[in-house]
Amino acid sequence: MPDFDMTDKVAVVTGGAGVLCSAMCRELAARGAQVAVLDLNEAAAQALAAELGHRALGLACDVLDRPSVEAAARQVLSAFGRIDILINGAGGNHPQATTSPQRPFFDLPPEALRWVFDLNLLGTILPSQVFGKIMAEQEHGVILNIASMNAFRPLTRIPAYSAAKAAVNNFTRWLAVHMAQEYSPDIRVNALAPGFFLTEQNRYLLVDPQTGDLTARGRQILAHTPMNRFGVPEDLLGAMLWLVSPASAFVTGAVVPVDGGFSAFSGV
Repeated sequence: MPDFDMTDKVAVVTGGAGVLCSAMCRELAARGAQVAVLDLNEAAAQALAAELGHRALGLACDVLDRPSVEAAARQVLSAFGRIDILINGAGGNHPQATTSPQRPFFDLPPEALRWVFDLNLLGTILPSQVFGKIMAEQEHGVILNIASMNAFRPLTRIPAYSAAKAAVNNFTRWLAVHMAQEYSPDIRVNALAPGFFLTEQNRYLLVDPQTGDLTARGRQILAHTPMNRFGVPEDLLGAMLWLVSPASAFVTGAVVPVDGGFSAFSGV
């Protein structure tokens, strides 16, 4: 039988107070894991940890600042003694890196593009370095990155985000091979590629704030999603549990779509 037991596993989740990752934190805690919620918003991280109970820890962490990540790692080790799971959930897009009639591609500011690249790619690499080193010393562990459907099929208007998530896919595969060959075959690295979930980062693209109706873009996405709906955070939890648990012991270097069929549909 598949083994989804998380009892006493230590899970670290970056961006842990966000819409999608907070659901992952709750599910891991409900299954017995000790959860470290890492987020740039310390108050939100601590509030979620308080909700999860005494086996959770809420910490401020800037995934783009290595000393900040290292400080969080020290606190997690002090509290829990080891790290079994890292979920790299921090990421997002920036309105200034999004094209529009008022903001053509040619005028996208470099600082906004760099912000998106750094948050999504470097914000995955730095925690993987810090927590991955601990896993290498332990000779076991699981890293789960959060990619995106944009990595497979780049969407209009968000060139930096699509490119950055494609890089996360490539890095996931590279790191899976590197950790298994150089340190231990019991260190696995995979990624989830969510389809279209309504979050605070993309709501302005998909829902008209005045009327609450779907935008033309939102309607088009649903028209190309065979299941004809946006995802909800709970839709990620089964695939997340599978990839971080012993149930997927022979799976590494995989990027798993959770997209309602979007990536399978040709449009006709």
